[in-house]
Amino acid sequence: MTLQAVIAETQRTVPECLAVGIVDMTTGMLLDVKTVDSHPQEVLDLVAAATSDIYQGQNVTAIENAFKRSRGLVEDDGHHYFQDIIIMSENLLHVFLRSKRNQGVVMVIVCRKSVNLGMALSKARLMATKVDQHI
Repeated sequence: MTLQAVIAETQRTVPECLAVGIVDMTTGMLLDVKTVDSHPQEVLDLVAAATSDIYQGQNVTAIENAFKRSRGLVEDDGHHYFQDIIIMSENLLHVFLRSKRNQGVVMVIVCRKSVNLGMALSKARLMATKVDQHI
């Protein structure tokens, strides 16, 4: 199964899913995306940039380093505390899942806000394990 096939399966599996994307935070690029509507490339590029900001912004990095220092860990060990991030916007649920296999890759799933949050998150996590096999 290809990454594109796993993304399509994710969109079918996660309830009320409108879009699925894979972001490489090292390059800041959207590796692949599948949406129910077409979107301008500039909007898709902004999703990749925003994902990088969410996980690698100056304040987030400072918080992670503070946690590491308080636990006596090395700050640049490559481990990250922030794994799954959920954002509720006015009409949408945005689920960001950091890859367990490659900490520099994040799967982004966008659903209608009416979705059952628990079901969307459990299905998204299930599909994240399949994505991990392809990155």
